[in-house]
Amino acid sequence: MLLNFILAVLISFAITTFLGKIVIPILMRLKLNQPIYEIGPRWHKSKAGTPTMGGIFFIAAMLLTVAILSFFAFDKASLIPLWLTFGMALLCAAVGFIDDYAKLVKKQNEGLKAYQKFLLQLVVATAYISVMCALGYMDTVIPIPFTEIEFDLGIAFYPLAVILLVGMDNSVNLTDGIDGLCASVTAVVAAFFALLGLPVIGLLHGEAVTYFSGILFGAMIGFLVYNWNPARVFMGDTGSLFLGGMVTGLAFLCDQPILILIVGLIYVVETVSVILQVGSFKLFHKRIFKMAPIHHHFEKCGWKERKIVIVASSITAVLAAVCYILSL
Repeated sequence: MLLNFILAVLISFAITTFLGKIVIPILMRLKLNQPIYEIGPRWHKSKAGTPTMGGIFFIAAMLLTVAILSFFAFDKASLIPLWLTFGMALLCAAVGFIDDYAKLVKKQNEGLKAYQKFLLQLVVATAYISVMCALGYMDTVIPIPFTEIEFDLGIAFYPLAVILLVGMDNSVNLTDGIDGLCASVTAVVAAFFALLGLPVIGLLHGEAVTYFSGILFGAMIGFLVYNWNPARVFMGDTGSLFLGGMVTGLAFLCDQPILILIVGLIYVVETVSVILQVGSFKLFHKRIFKMAPIHHHFEKCGWKERKIVIVASSITAVLAAVCYILSL
């Protein structure tokens, strides 16, 4: 198992870095550059000309790695829920691709309208939850992390699971605002789920979850080769929405959906900061933060991008360590 896990990480990392060398020049030739909006921090204007949609190459790398390891590493009983989860993440990426395409190729200002993106995500999440439950890979029982307590939500599970999936997908998307932030935090979350899948915890699809998480971890480290500040490529909505589907899907595969709200607290804080900022401005015409999402607030407070990434990743690592210890 350890050898297969190491292979999963190394293959994913190697393919991601290799594809990056091929795809980034193509993105540059096609002039698929990240729009730098006036409402953003003024120093972000130096990022103009940096290609985006880089999520394409780490998604392709993960797809190839999952396909390779499906032949000899994954438990065959876990292949169907694993591929269903990966398929859901790919559909999330498709929503992001449509959004990126509208912005960068069709020049439709900020891409898909919010309600269009939300409806597409709602369809993807509903289909995933429904199929997983119908095939018996997911049930309506929600375990409370670190306890023996479980609640059978019955039919209420379906809308709540859909809300969690769509909400986390958008939260990961919001986290992708500065060089390396989303990829770094997600790499730590992937490492956590890899540990959670070890036999000591006794998960149903534990071995597959460990390999699957290792593939995600390797892809994120490979992407950071190009995305660490100063970034040579951005992942775009294609990449960030894919990652949102992946990390939430891993939580469902572990039968611990609530855990993603804890170990992925940085994602949640990013979303809450936006909600608070918009709500405060609409109700009281006052802003709570200098800018939202909150990583921009810290930028405006004088923090360098690398410092924000290191702090956010460190917080995630501490949360992951605590969650793992309490799960033993």
